Amino acid sequence: MESVWAKQPARFGFLYFCVSFCLLFYGLSCFGQSTIENNIYSGGKEDERKPEAIRGRLEYLETNKVQSVDSSLLQCVKLKDDTHLALKLDGDVVIGGLFPLHFVAPKSHHSYRNKPKMSACSGFDNKAFRWMMTMVFAVEEINSRSDLLPGVKLGYRITDCCDSIHTGLNALFSLISVSEVVTTQLDSPTCLSDSPIPAIIGLASSSPSRAAAQTLGSFNTPLVSYFSTCTCLNDEQTYPSFLRTVPSDFFQVEGLVQLVTFFGWFWVGAIGTTDDYSRYGIQEFSNQFRLQGGCVEYHLTIPPSPAASDIQKMADIVQSSTAQVVVVFSNEGQLLELFSFLAQQNVTGLQWIASEAWVTASFLTSPHFHHLLEGTLGFSFPGIKIPGLEEFLLNVRPSPKPGMELINMFWEEQFGCKIQFDRGVLKDVGTDTLDDSRPVCTGSEDLSLTSSSYTDLSQVSIFYNVYKAVFAIAHALHALLDCKTEGPNKGTCDTQSPFTSKRLLYELKKVNFTNQFEERVYFNSNGEPAPLYDIINWQKNSEGGISFAKVGSYDGSASLGKQLEINQSHILWTKGKSQVPTSQCSAPCPPGSRQATRPGEPLCCFDCLPCADGEISNQTGSTECIKCPEFFWSDPDKVKCVAGVEEFLSFTETMGIILVTLTLLGVILTIIITAIFHHFRTTPIVKANNSEISFLLLLSLKLCFLCSLVFVGQPSAWTCMFRQAAFGISFVICLSCLLVKTIVVLLAFRANVPGPKSLRMFGPSQQRTLIFCTTAPQICLCTGWLWGAPPFPFRNPTYQALKGRIVLECKEPWPPGFYLVLGYIGLLAFVCLLLAFLGRKLPDTFNEAKFITFSMLIFIAVWISFIPAYVSSPGKFSVAVEIFAILASSFGLLLCIFVPKCYIILLHPERNIKKGMTGKYNRSTYHLYM
Repeated sequence: MESVWAKQPARFGFLYFCVSFCLLFYGLSCFGQSTIENNIYSGGKEDERKPEAIRGRLEYLETNKVQSVDSSLLQCVKLKDDTHLALKLDGDVVIGGLFPLHFVAPKSHHSYRNKPKMSACSGFDNKAFRWMMTMVFAVEEINSRSDLLPGVKLGYRITDCCDSIHTGLNALFSLISVSEVVTTQLDSPTCLSDSPIPAIIGLASSSPSRAAAQTLGSFNTPLVSYFSTCTCLNDEQTYPSFLRTVPSDFFQVEGLVQLVTFFGWFWVGAIGTTDDYSRYGIQEFSNQFRLQGGCVEYHLTIPPSPAASDIQKMADIVQSSTAQVVVVFSNEGQLLELFSFLAQQNVTGLQWIASEAWVTASFLTSPHFHHLLEGTLGFSFPGIKIPGLEEFLLNVRPSPKPGMELINMFWEEQFGCKIQFDRGVLKDVGTDTLDDSRPVCTGSEDLSLTSSSYTDLSQVSIFYNVYKAVFAIAHALHALLDCKTEGPNKGTCDTQSPFTSKRLLYELKKVNFTNQFEERVYFNSNGEPAPLYDIINWQKNSEGGISFAKVGSYDGSASLGKQLEINQSHILWTKGKSQVPTSQCSAPCPPGSRQATRPGEPLCCFDCLPCADGEISNQTGSTECIKCPEFFWSDPDKVKCVAGVEEFLSFTETMGIILVTLTLLGVILTIIITAIFHHFRTTPIVKANNSEISFLLLLSLKLCFLCSLVFVGQPSAWTCMFRQAAFGISFVICLSCLLVKTIVVLLAFRANVPGPKSLRMFGPSQQRTLIFCTTAPQICLCTGWLWGAPPFPFRNPTYQALKGRIVLECKEPWPPGFYLVLGYIGLLAFVCLLLAFLGRKLPDTFNEAKFITFSMLIFIAVWISFIPAYVSSPGKFSVAVEIFAILASSFGLLLCIFVPKCYIILLHPERNIKKGMTGKYNRSTYHLYM
């Protein structure tokens, strides 16, 4: 490996910087613990460090006879002169600065056959130059103070990093590489650090910062960024020496999610670039936004050098999208082409949400972008107007002195002229026709009369971060050098021994002071400050331009719910409107409905379905309906639960009135028949029908009619217990009487031995005994049923889902009791039917058995039909079915048994004689029956 490096040094131009870096730290304690990576930055991945490579490089140094330095001697190093322009100031401690003075980096073309040539960057950034001059101002302010680093002069070496990875690394190595080592014993040392650049302030973008931080971290050289916000830089294992004076994007993303959801925007688009800042920011925003129920309709990534077709395609997506809110994580330089194309297409109505990287981009506020970007809302770092800075920036002048080339470049860009020096003096006449057609700068141009992002000091956030970074390093040096501000040694610092970058990094992490603006400056465990942001709104001012108005703030360290503060009345939205714009795939579902996601579409695209009966949603945008508690029901609008309507068969409703009317009709008809029979009780037809049994039968029918009234009305404890027992016993008495009448008829006309003997064997006493014996089992059954498991009132919610009503009914804890009662009634009815059927061919003049047969057929048909109808009828209708069965069977018995007799009694009295009752049978038999 040694021979290859020796023979082909040009082929390894990139490793030349690494070798120089090793020489810089050779002999220090930190050298044994860290090495330079073979590949500084390749796709965000880190190669393993190999000790063999280190040894090979050291052998290469020895082969080339690089003179070693006695570590016991204080040493100064001369910074290497190279093609990188740098703004310089010598000092006891020199800190580095990396600023993106150009935002368009050249494309690198490496043949690996010769040393790469430096290509010039393009697109001068006045704002970045202002940041650089702020660092110069801060250093000069520190040097003029007696209470901070007394007796120690702070210097700087600042260069352009062009806002890209490869140019940033080139600038970094040119900043810290060594061209000559001088070994001298200094009586009054002026080099206090073992490294020419013990700390660096930079860079602005996250991707270059990652590459630089990963390199410097191996040597514990502090890198303090003023604008790199990627959360990825919080990895202390990969970037151990990285600090920043801006909070990471983790807090900005949290704030942006809260901002977007605060205004009810859950359907947005996202635009980013290929760098780490954008990639990590968009990814984290999307994740947190989804947790809050939001959806990202599209995510566009702007390539580093987009073609016209790429811009056209992205613009078409933005214009055709239904998302009216677009969240953009990028810097202003990478957005220029897309925004220019959208502005040319006269795109309006979009609400832009800006990250801090471009929310104060002045060149995007030109009139060309007004209709597109007016109303933009975003986060910015809080800034403070620094006394004396504005005058300092406006007093910048070109100079022929070495190290002033960057200022001269700025002057040419600002005034569009060409600087030429003649013996240290600017030429003030003519033009340089050899180089270009620009006029020659006179040096008398006035910056205060220009209007650019350099002279616009309305937004001071970033250069305030630069200012804090310089003072943080100064305070760390103050503590490291043990500077005294009080006591007998006041105004002195320990300058007898050099310090290491590692010690400076240790002190820098402990920095904690309050600056002149009453702000506490410190670094937390992640190497960043407190997460504070201003919320900026792009508003048109009275002069027709765009101004950045503060409309709120965000404090990521505050408790949840108190982090975001917005003065909504001060916000002007897109097109200058004061009404909050909407951005939604589907309108929020109104109360009383819920969201139903469309298959294959994002969660934010949904249909609204009304809540089911018994469920409510009382908020707009509900994803689920809430089921009402038991015995409660949803109102017609499905927005609140109301007590369920209690339903029962009442006396006031139509069905109840009809049934009660039929009941009363049956009772009245029974009373009339009873009165007729009582009035004509001495007539043959009444006597022939056994008047005592007939009156008992009429009484039982009257009870059957009346018991149906107990089923109507709100159930109570006594009605639930009484109604089934009254029904069962009444019908058993009725059927017992019919059974006796049927037996008497059969005995009277079918006895084998006609005469009084057979009838006397079944006389009145035997008839009463039979009635009692057939009724007693039903009485015992009902008594036991009511004693053991009595029915009770019950609020049945079964039918609530169908009708929203709660049925009040009598619950039977022992259902077999009811069916046993009904079964016993059916048994008696069947016996009566069987006996009556046997006597169906009695003489036409005396057809009692035939009428009993008809009545039993009706009775049995009604109750057979009753069972399926009762079981299948819902709620109060089951009660109505039972009442109807009672009334139908009662009317069947009453009409079939007694109406024919009343017909003869009232309309054909001539047939109500003994002769009409005897027919062809023996007269003596009839008289015995009478």
